[in-house]
Amino acid sequence: MIRKGLFKRPKNKTEGTQKIAEVLRNELPDDICCSCPNCKKTNFVSSVRENLFVCPFCGHHFKMGARHRINVFSDKETFNEMFTEIIGRDILTFPEYQTKIETAQKTSGEKEGAVCGVCSIFGAQTAVFAMEPEFMMGSMGSAVGEKITLLFEYATQNNLPVLGFCLSGGARMQEGMVSLMQMAKTSAAVKRHSDAGNLYVSVLCDPTTGGVTASFASLADIIIAEPNALICFAGPRVIEQTIRQKLPQGFQRAEFLLEKGFINLICKRAELKELLDKLLKMHAKRRQI
Repeated sequence: MIRKGLFKRPKNKTEGTQKIAEVLRNELPDDICCSCPNCKKTNFVSSVRENLFVCPFCGHHFKMGARHRINVFSDKETFNEMFTEIIGRDILTFPEYQTKIETAQKTSGEKEGAVCGVCSIFGAQTAVFAMEPEFMMGSMGSAVGEKITLLFEYATQNNLPVLGFCLSGGARMQEGMVSLMQMAKTSAAVKRHSDAGNLYVSVLCDPTTGGVTASFASLADIIIAEPNALICFAGPRVIEQTIRQKLPQGFQRAEFLLEKGFINLICKRAELKELLDKLLKMHAKRRQI
């Protein structure tokens, strides 16, 4: 089978990095094996899943579903989901938007692009949200912004720390200004939560971009990133096409941003739960003083 655009001439070097061999490997059934986009080696899906969706050869972090991510990092069967009734609407009757929402719901198994609730992490009661990559790449519409805002307000009222797994393509353009205003609304909720003396830890996954990066993802007390995660407002391809210059190697990746002081640390997925345990215990002790 020939893929559409396989022989299309790339507009720039960034678009021209995909190899034909990689395309063919990706044709293999997902329930048997998958190709690592970093080292190009083929992995059994079962082995990748057992390794927390991390390539056993090179350590590349694959995208992880929101619900699965919460279940991995919370204590067993302690997650209590909240705000499930909040679902996005086609406010502007944007062409094909309703169809995209329905397709995303079927693909991801989620009603919206973020899963929110309360869980226990090594016994510490924590409010948590995770963005779903299979739901329009976790883009932030009115429903996502409302759910995250309500979670911060609940955490403020109950003096709970918030753990956020941020993964997003940015604000959802199909909702126009209603989507963009979620940046201010979520940021205000984070500020009230902080003013009450509560802890907020954000984990930036690949990719975290656009309006999400420019709002609640970057306002945490402690900002953690997964290795090689793309974290930016405008992506490198857009910048290269705008300024017509080649960007530095690793530009806007987690390691680059750590060097520039934008994030606090980089943590491998396998080591994250232990780190969260230490952070939550330190915060609990500080509140007791």
